Amino acid sequence: MSELTVLNSEDQKVYDSLLDECRDSWRKRQVFRTETEMRLSVLNDGKHPTPAAKYWQAVREQSVFFDNMMALSFEYRRNVIKLAQKEKELAEEKDEFECDLLLIDIDELKWIVNSQKQEAHHRIRELEHWSRIKSELDDGTFDTVDPNTHQRVSLPKRFEYDMKALTPGTSASEARNIIGLHATATNSQYLLENGKDEIAP
Repeated sequence: MSELTVLNSEDQKVYDSLLDECRDSWRKRQVFRTETEMRLSVLNDGKHPTPAAKYWQAVREQSVFFDNMMALSFEYRRNVIKLAQKEKELAEEKDEFECDLLLIDIDELKWIVNSQKQEAHHRIRELEHWSRIKSELDDGTFDTVDPNTHQRVSLPKRFEYDMKALTPGTSASEARNIIGLHATATNSQYLLENGKDEIAP
């Protein structure tokens, strides 16, 4: 839209001068995460200390994006139909004010549809990145069917990292939680290694 009726004449001039720049910013803005953020932030060693832990987090991330991609697809299809309906109504409408209202609806729906196309593109981009990351991580050394398998190794390592990060400034509730998780994981490792149902007193 090259003209915004909500603006006064001076603001419209400023808007006109910035329109190409704003369109360029809209096209190249960051939508969702970059591959660098995925690899260094989402799959950081502190939270996901093993290749298996990183793999299963990638599975989780990809699954969420797939769900959202499908939901977006359904909503996009609805909006395309709504847009066609509004355009049909406009072609048949005789009342001047009703035509103006329909034009507003049409402009808004076009903006929404274009935004959804942009979102869909970046959802597919992130799905592809997660697919590639999963392939890189899957070296055949861990279970890619059941996430519970890797957690017996990765969670104790994660809790150990958390223990090392404790400082005098850590709140009592947070410290209690971290210490409890680490102690429980340590005991669970003991049970796993010794095959006992109870820990000896």
